[in-house]
Amino acid sequence: MTAVLFDFSGTLFRIESTESWLRAVLAEADLALSEPELAKAVQALDAAGALPGGSPPTHVPEHLAEVWATRDSSAELHRAAYTGLSRQVPLPDPGLHDVLYDRHRTPAAWAPYPDAVEVLRALRERGIAVGVVSNIGWDLRPVFREHDLDPYVDAYVLSYEHGIQKPDARLFAAACEALGTDPRDALMVGDDRRADGGAAALGCGVHFVDHLPVTERPDGLRPVLDLVG
Repeated sequence: MTAVLFDFSGTLFRIESTESWLRAVLAEADLALSEPELAKAVQALDAAGALPGGSPPTHVPEHLAEVWATRDSSAELHRAAYTGLSRQVPLPDPGLHDVLYDRHRTPAAWAPYPDAVEVLRALRERGIAVGVVSNIGWDLRPVFREHDLDPYVDAYVLSYEHGIQKPDARLFAAACEALGTDPRDALMVGDDRRADGGAAALGCGVHFVDHLPVTERPDGLRPVLDLVG
């Protein structure tokens, strides 16, 4: 292997909990909910799938179905999809739905998995190129910079910047081209078997990790080092 491609959410980083997400926004807005009200709102937001990188929606309303299916192909669709899901849940101020969306794009809302820096550093030391290939609607580079992982990434290939989403093989091809590697010499690491598995169409190796909270997956990325040799 000469290159490893990583997914972002659920692979290298994990979003904060829905409760933490909502509490942070309420505190910033100087608004308060009783604990029972908060618990009810958290449960409803979680069921709605309103937090990007969190639980998937239990149901996508018909009027959002098309937007949801193409959400990662542009910044506008991504915001429309997730704020649309969020607006199914009553909150103390309607403006909070946009603030919640903005919160999830901040470095503070994300934490790297415990072994992420160790694995990325080891790949760099071995001379193996690293790319991040993500279905996303915003620029995640500041998250990597804030958490000191940016020095280990050679290329970012983000769906909204290309107008195409995984599992479309063109996104993986763009990443391999950016890294100057033959797809047959690259390994794709992700948590979504459908989306990330699309790399196999190019001949890339594929390795899956479990999308778990950071406290429950301390060393899920370390097997990558054995796979690349």
